[in-house]
Amino acid sequence: MSLCSFGVEPLSCHAWNKDRTQIALSPNNNIVNIFEKKGKEWVKIHELTEHTERITGIDWAPESNRIVTCASDRNAYVWSLKDEVWKPTLVLVRINRAATCVKWSPLENKFALGSGARLISVCYFEEENDWWLSKHIKKPLRSTILSLDWHPNNILLAAGSADFSCRVFSAYIKDIEDKPGPTAWGTKMPFGELMLEHKDSDGCGWVHSVSFSASGDQLAWVAHSSISVADAAKGKEVTHLTTDYLPLLSVLFVGPTEIVAAGHDCCPFQYTYKGPGALEFVKKLDMPKQSSKTTTSAMQHFRNLDKKATEEDSTKLDTLHQNSITQLCIVSGDKAKVEKYSSVGLDGAMVIWEFKTGGSGDVFQKGQRAADNFWGGVDDPLCSFPVLGCGAIPHTQTH
Repeated sequence: MSLCSFGVEPLSCHAWNKDRTQIALSPNNNIVNIFEKKGKEWVKIHELTEHTERITGIDWAPESNRIVTCASDRNAYVWSLKDEVWKPTLVLVRINRAATCVKWSPLENKFALGSGARLISVCYFEEENDWWLSKHIKKPLRSTILSLDWHPNNILLAAGSADFSCRVFSAYIKDIEDKPGPTAWGTKMPFGELMLEHKDSDGCGWVHSVSFSASGDQLAWVAHSSISVADAAKGKEVTHLTTDYLPLLSVLFVGPTEIVAAGHDCCPFQYTYKGPGALEFVKKLDMPKQSSKTTTSAMQHFRNLDKKATEEDSTKLDTLHQNSITQLCIVSGDKAKVEKYSSVGLDGAMVIWEFKTGGSGDVFQKGQRAADNFWGGVDDPLCSFPVLGCGAIPHTQTH
């Protein structure tokens, strides 16, 4: 486990290159910064500045080494590295509202883009005219698309939206790919075909994030107060679990049955799904560090009571992240067996977590030492990334 701070600006999204030596992230503005690992330091090597509004999505295709970005300026760009310079190509997404999320398909021959225009743009490259075109999925979408994820077969696409619904569509484009075979989600898959639509009857809120399992037979999503799993292998039965925590913003399958989710509690949580009706909370994956209490003078004691209404002289949280976690990404392994994953948050920090299915003792020790390293400035071999900006960041929870 290791932590790196990229300043005090919130990190809205990030993506890794193939060998995980470079990371692209946006500090909640219209710029994408690309950092490279050189020794023990992260050094900024590129800056992508084509967008005019806040970046809302980044994805990095590992094989073709192309980056796709989208922003509130209603545009999307595909970036290609030529002569050590990233060159943008404008995509004809044809939307009249802000773009909200973007995701490459597994074969990297197309990508999906969500927006506030109540539609999904499935974009592909047309070699004849040398440009990126898009086809729209509109019905039955009724609100902003907040999250996207591709099925391993490169055809099916999951979408979470602000109308409290999670859906699975067919994104088959006959001009660039062969006719797909049957799946557990359905057999007929023309473009735009609705394979699944689930709306929470108790109105659990916006669907912030969606994630297919490695097999593609299960789909997990998180809303304001819940986590759910749809199982296509079991007749598309949906298992729903209401949580006691603040809203979750990102979800990720890290194994055949293991799920990690994170959000406004500033801490990743582990869940397990073993079949319909068997979705359970396992544990917190960021255990609090044990802080040694220091004695304070009587005057300082009363000053704290007067100014902060507390006896403690600290505003630090017990978690590594000091503000909401906005996104989770796989660093090592795949969805069948994730070894490491990363998180970025509103505190400007990026944390790499090691996922182990064993007991929690090992996770606790590494979490405690990494936290001590970041907030206390103590050298620790577990923290392989340098801390570019130390100090407590004020915590502002979003409800």
